[in-house]
Amino acid sequence: MKGTIQLYEGDLLDVACDAVVNAANSSLMGGGGVDGAIHSAAGPELKEACRPLAPCPTGEVRVTDGFGIRDRLIFHTVGPVWRGGDQGEAELLKACYTHCLDELLRRELSSIVFPAISTGAYGYPLNEAAGVAVTTCRDYAARADIEITLAAFDAQNATAIKGALHQP
Repeated sequence: MKGTIQLYEGDLLDVACDAVVNAANSSLMGGGGVDGAIHSAAGPELKEACRPLAPCPTGEVRVTDGFGIRDRLIFHTVGPVWRGGDQGEAELLKACYTHCLDELLRRELSSIVFPAISTGAYGYPLNEAAGVAVTTCRDYAARADIEITLAAFDAQNATAIKGALHQP
């Protein structure tokens, strides 16, 4: 494996990296959870930078400066709302990770931190979401010298990610 994948238990804004992924809503204007925390930390300039980039369709990525969160970029991606698993949710969630990792490589950056996309208000089951995240990130780490951090803000997400990381 060229790159690495690691779990970080805590606030993703504490991870030193080139890009922070924001689990955004399509308006990109902030919200609750990770999205609200990133907007709060980055400051009001973030909302102004996001305004012309909206709406962001599910699975795509939009990029802004980090403003108040140091010299990092913010990759805004909109995860799928869980509707039972038969509405293309896994493909859309994979697209979130894929598009962010593609953007990382396109910009010749080497490190990124992801939250557990869609597992909060969007209701994606933790174990399934962790499986999609780890599988997608492993594919990229196998072919690129990048450092991928999967951040878990709570014990339940950390347990799900650890379980997925221990799967072959």
